[in-house]
Amino acid sequence: MSDPKAVVLLSGGLDSATVLAIARSKGFDPYALSFRYGQRHSVELEAATRVAAALGARRHVIADIDLRVFGGSALTDPAIAVPHHDSADELSSGIPVTYVPARNTIFLSFALAWAETLGASDIFIGVNAMDYSGYPDCRREYIEAYQRMANLATKAGVEGTQQLEIHMPLVDLTKAQTISYGLKLGVDYGLTHSCYDPIGDRACGTCDSCLLRIRGFAVLGMTDPVMATV
Repeated sequence: MSDPKAVVLLSGGLDSATVLAIARSKGFDPYALSFRYGQRHSVELEAATRVAAALGARRHVIADIDLRVFGGSALTDPAIAVPHHDSADELSSGIPVTYVPARNTIFLSFALAWAETLGASDIFIGVNAMDYSGYPDCRREYIEAYQRMANLATKAGVEGTQQLEIHMPLVDLTKAQTISYGLKLGVDYGLTHSCYDPIGDRACGTCDSCLLRIRGFAVLGMTDPVMATV
């Protein structure tokens, strides 16, 4: 029998690359899904393409949507500046301006649609509620609630041919634990890109996302390979 199919949300960042590797390691045939959603740069999509190829995604789709029509985030509205800090210790405990309203809900809905057409019952997402930026749609209770809704929302779910499970293997891991897990699975983090505000195609090193991954590598006594090339 062939491996079961799974849709893996792939941003091109550290977490989603790890999750793609995890899906493969658990015997799934992964279908990677990325989004061109009006974010301020395309560097992460270039990284997603590299990661999908390196980690053996069966197919990689980049869906085009435009969240700029709503704005409300530093990632989709050029009038809102991306915050920069000297260290991860300076990150605030509130929800930052890099939060994109309803982004994971939208992304999961696309993943749900593709999973139904593929005959897949599994979706993987790299949400994390430990070393993260405080986004409300990265919490376990949100993903569990979405899963309950999703199983009521599709023809396959109603007819009983699909019982969807949304896997969130990183939700309770620190960034260092995530990196350690990925390294054991052979993830090349030099292929990834997590920066919110890159300088050309280089990571800035001072946005929330860069600082969290830099600290994760530092905890392991390592240098972030993306920073090493800056």
